[in-house]
This record gives sequence, C-alpha cells and structure tokens, in this order.
Amino acid sequence: MNFAQRQVEPERGSPAVLYCRVSSKAQTKRGDGLGSQESRCREYADYKGYVVQEVFTDDVTGKLVERPGITELLSWLRKHRKQTPVLIIDDISRIARDVRTHFKLRELVEEAGGTIKSLSIEFGEDSDSILIENMLASVSQHQREKNSEQTKNRMRARTLNGYWVFQAPIGYKYERVSGHGNLLVRNEPYASILQEALEGYASGRFETQVEVKRFLERQPAYPKDLPNGEIRNQRILDILTRPIYAGYIEVPNWGVSLRKGHHEGLISLQTFEHIQNRLRGNAKAPARKDINADFPLRGFILCNDCGKPLTACWSKGKKLKYPYYLCPTKGCKSYRKSIKRDELEGAFEGLLERIEPSRSFYELVKAMFKDAWEMRQGKAAEDAHTLRTEIKRVEKDIDRLLDRIVDATNDSVVGAYEKRIAKLEREKALFAEKLTNGVKPRMTLEESFEHAMRFLSNPWSIWKNADLALKKTVLRLAFSEPLPYCRNQGLRTPNLTFPFKVLGEFCSEKCEMAHLRGFEPLASAFGGQRSIQLSYRCLGR
Repeated sequence: MNFAQRQVEPERGSPAVLYCRVSSKAQTKRGDGLGSQESRCREYADYKGYVVQEVFTDDVTGKLVERPGITELLSWLRKHRKQTPVLIIDDISRIARDVRTHFKLRELVEEAGGTIKSLSIEFGEDSDSILIENMLASVSQHQREKNSEQTKNRMRARTLNGYWVFQAPIGYKYERVSGHGNLLVRNEPYASILQEALEGYASGRFETQVEVKRFLERQPAYPKDLPNGEIRNQRILDILTRPIYAGYIEVPNWGVSLRKGHHEGLISLQTFEHIQNRLRGNAKAPARKDINADFPLRGFILCNDCGKPLTACWSKGKKLKYPYYLCPTKGCKSYRKSIKRDELEGAFEGLLERIEPSRSFYELVKAMFKDAWEMRQGKAAEDAHTLRTEIKRVEKDIDRLLDRIVDATNDSVVGAYEKRIAKLEREKALFAEKLTNGVKPRMTLEESFEHAMRFLSNPWSIWKNADLALKKTVLRLAFSEPLPYCRNQGLRTPNLTFPFKVLGEFCSEKCEMAHLRGFEPLASAFGGQRSIQLSYRCLGR
C-alpha cells in the first residue's frame, strides 16, 4: 500500500507527538535510549516548526497490541484527527522490526488521521522513496532475526557448557561468580523448602503429589500461585520433573541432552531418578483433604472386626464439636460405632512409650552400628570399583553408537541411536554421581549413630512434637503394618519394624548372662574348642 501518496506535508505549527521505544526495561535502567530519542525528535520538531504536545514510550518488544505506548498513541491521534497531527519517530526500526508490522502500523496511523515523520528517512511519493522504505523495513526485520539467532546460539552454547540461561527457577537466584559469570545459587528459604519436598516425595514420606502440594502450601514463606493460597497441580509436576534441581542441565528443544551443571543441586541425581520412577510407576489416588492433623491415625488404625481402616470425623453436639474415630464399613459389627479420639490416641501414645529400648544397651547398639559401618565402608570400596567398570562400559557403548550414527543413512535409525545415547549418558551421569557420593560418607559414625538413636530411643517424643507429615513417617518407621483396634479390648499386639523388634528383645529391668549350655554343644567340630556367645535373657518387667 502506497501510504506516501496519501500524505500531505504538515504546516508549521501543526501539533506533534513523539514515539520512543527500547526493547527492554533493562535498557531503560542501564542507558538513556528513551531520553536520547526524545531529544533528537524534539530537535527535529523545532526545525520543522511543529508543536510537541505528547510523548509516548514503550520499553517492551512484541506485537503491537502488547505495547501500551502504541495503544495510547493511536487513541490520542483519533481524538485529534481534525488537527492532522504529526507522529515523529527517531528511526524506522523504532516502530517495528518486521515488514508486515511496519506497514500495519503505518495503516493504523493513517486511519487515525496522523502523518509519520522520521529522522532517518523521508517518506516520499516517488517510487525510489517507496523502495527505500521497503528496503529499510526489510533490513530492520533482518537485523531483528539475526540478533535473535545469534542470541539463541550463544545461549545454547552456554547450556552445552553446563550453565542455565533462562529465568531462575524457584529455589535459585542468579549471582555473579568469578570464572562463571551469572550462576544459579541457592535462594533461601525457598531452596530448603523445595529440598525437603523433593526428598520427601522420593523417600515416600509424601505418598502423592497432592501431599507435596499441601506441604508447600503450609509453608508461609513459599510463594503461592493462586489468591486463595493454593498452588497449581501443574506447578508441582514441573518441580518434580525438572533435572535442574538435581544439579543437571537439559534443554531438549535445543538438542541439549542431560549434562552436569555448574550450579549446586538441591537433591542428588539418584534422588531425582527415584522421583521419576515413582511418577511413572506409582499412580496413586490423591490423598483426601479430610486426612489432616486432627486425626493423624486415620487410615493406619484398623477395625478389629472387619480389618478395614477406621475413618474419623467431628461430631456436632449441642454446643461443641467432638472428635471420633469410627468404622465406615457397612455390614461390620462396629459399623458407625464411635471411638473417642482421646481414648484411641491415648492408647496409641502409651504403646509408643512402651516400645522404647532400654538405655542400658546403648553401648551394645553402638557396637552393632560400628560393625555395620565398617562393613558398609568395605562394601563402598567394592561398589566404587564396580561403578568405575560400569562407567568405562557405558563410554564404550556410546562411542560404538556414535560410530554407527556416522554410517547410518536412515533418519529413523539415527533417531533410535540418539535416544539410546541419551539413555546411556543418563546412566553414566548416575554412575558418576554414585561414585562421587560413595567415596566419603555424608556424616561420621558418631553423627549417624546419634541420628538413629534419637529416633529409636524415644519415638513417642518425636510423635508428640511432630507435624502430620512427620507423624506419618514415625508410623512407617516403627510399625511394619497397620494396627488393629478392638472397641472392647483396645489396641492389639503390634508388628514392629526390625530395629524395634530386635531391640525389644532386650527391653527389661533385669538381665542376666545366659548359660552356654543349651545354646550349642560344649565341644565343636573344630578341635573341641568352645565357642563363646554372649546373649541376654529378657526376664520381663
């Protein structure tokens, strides 16, 4: 469309508006692009004798409808159509760096009654002027596309080197680090909150994504998506599936396969793989919202008559509400028969108190831990040798597949080889991480022993002071299966997990040495030598 042929040269004294634009807010803060453009345009207006009435600016790029300055500009032009206002721009690239957008804006300005003037080009009526305008618009578009291409190539090259180049994910922030430039670092307290959530889901502390969601929603410092304080389910899935939290970089759209990043991971790659395995293989129904801290034993205590889990509710009285557990199974003798919460939970807490191991066996347990620790250290050395062997094997497989890709001519075959290589690279990264983490324990023997004994010595104390998630952890660690409850007789005999079952054998107020006779023959098959074995007999309380 030949816009120039419709233009009439504005007279001196005509009203004028200026339009100035930079591509980002950062340019506004770091430079004076808008100010310099405005100064040049005002100088041009004075030279032509136009009267500047308004200045419109934008510090964003994108479509015309996304630029507030353009929207306000067109609105102003329509209101002052009768005055035939003049729109002054510094350069043709300031209104658009796309040929179609350029002429679209020219059309909108003409329809609004305005006339465009530029410091860099004279919009003439002859064919040469029109050709120059088209060429300059095309050059601006080429520069934009070239800049975008170069920027993308530089960003891709940096990701290939193990650096994240996009917006910092929650839990991280960018800091200038010597030798690295902008590098992701932990952003507290978000990093610690996310770390607990990710490790909790990997270990089974949080059985479903919904439990992870509710854990994050209970953290006051953690940012929420929605005004009601909730977080979108999709955001939870994104957090669980992003390898960046394991310290790795992956950008499939750019052909950047999984690789070790230079930033610190919140979790290990092995933990991340546990999460992916759970997401792929453990599709469980969402946890119900009414399973909350009011009834921590809901779903764990079974009805002794039908063997089904008890439910719980608040029963409304005349003035107050009262908490009860009850059996929801129709046909059961105990169907809908209430059990006071204080009665059931009191009996359970009493049970927790009774399963405490005796402190007199502290040194014995420590000796057991020391033996197990030394065995594990020896096993770690063997595992390290095996991992080095596996890494070499994977590297040979990768080299072999790369040689096959060079000779392959079928695109589907090449794609299959590339998928196999990506899988092998992931295996190699896992082996390398296991090798690194297996060289040195995270804690000393004393620290590990103290952590274990803190729970084994007093699970009741942890239960009393824990939140709902930690109480569920206590249930999983202390009991091997749900606990039946009889309305007339109370809690039935529990099946404890191995540590409590073993240490429970030693719980007594009085112990004595057991005689050797009765445990094994006095003379063994090896030269008649006696084998000495220490044991304790539990005499009861």
